[in-house]
Amino acid sequence: MEKLAFGMTQEGKEASLYILENKNHVKIKITDHGATLVSIIVPDREGNMKDVVLGYDNVSEYEKNTGYFGATVGRNGNRIEKAQIVIDGEVWKIPANEGENSLHSGPKGFERVLWEVKKYTDNSITFFHLSTEEEQGFPGNLEVEVTYTLTEENAVEINYCGKADKATVMNFTNHSYFNLAGHESGSAMNQKLQIFAESYTPVKDSKSIPTGEIASVEGTPMDFRTMKPIAQDIEADFEQLNYAGGYDHNYVLSDKAGEMKIMANAYCEETGIAMEASTDCCGVQLYAGNFIDSRTGKGGASYFERCGFCLESQFYPNAVNQENFPSPIVKAGDVFTTKTIYRFYVK
Repeated sequence: MEKLAFGMTQEGKEASLYILENKNHVKIKITDHGATLVSIIVPDREGNMKDVVLGYDNVSEYEKNTGYFGATVGRNGNRIEKAQIVIDGEVWKIPANEGENSLHSGPKGFERVLWEVKKYTDNSITFFHLSTEEEQGFPGNLEVEVTYTLTEENAVEINYCGKADKATVMNFTNHSYFNLAGHESGSAMNQKLQIFAESYTPVKDSKSIPTGEIASVEGTPMDFRTMKPIAQDIEADFEQLNYAGGYDHNYVLSDKAGEMKIMANAYCEETGIAMEASTDCCGVQLYAGNFIDSRTGKGGASYFERCGFCLESQFYPNAVNQENFPSPIVKAGDVFTTKTIYRFYVK
């Protein structure tokens, strides 16, 4: 493992960048700021190395830009209605950061934290953070770890582990934006995607809080059961797409968490790079980068709307407030673990 300086945070702390490489010369780069996945560098069909996730060159750019590029998100990925949860009859208010709602745990999410490196090997690194009750407003003090492993099969495994001293929410995810033509290549919407989900959770309106319904994808633009270009139906006059400005919806993988399964496949015909995504989570959020504003990324690359797509494994949005959704509440003292894998190959 290689360690490089990644700049100083606004608080005057030094951030670092850690580089893992396998026998195939595939590399991943992770910073301790936000336990953030900065780069995934894989070969295309010609053997050229392509960085297939969006990101920035230093910690200052991550601090001043929004979008959660590559971030570890927690304690709660996605949205909580009215920034409020009730656990064991007690009401807890979370700071709102998207109107009256909480998105990705509010303004002090895990993506803003400088994580501690707990351990590492040649092919893995584990980051640790103690999230106090005061940090985000969730109940309990949470000890959380995230481990990135680069396998010899060109897979990036992300393992999360959490334990708290009160019953609390544990709904962690990674927010990487993928572009299988290369992060600097522009729109990713002609890349093909397949999601192994028969249903999704419709939202009420443009605030993207689910109605509580589990709706079939059959006969709608939401259907990705057969691989298709992301752009194929994204501009369809369909209420759900109109609300979100494109795809930004949770797909139902199962009715409970814990069973490992393939959640999605993606493919870029231009480069031949394919990705298989697996998880033991019960849902996955497809976000098509609808609100990426014009900005400069790694190496001076120009980023703009829809130049990357996210597959965020998760509990369903607002699950803590929706009784018919699988619950992300973990009891005091219980250890919660979850895993997501992104495997890359050429075809």
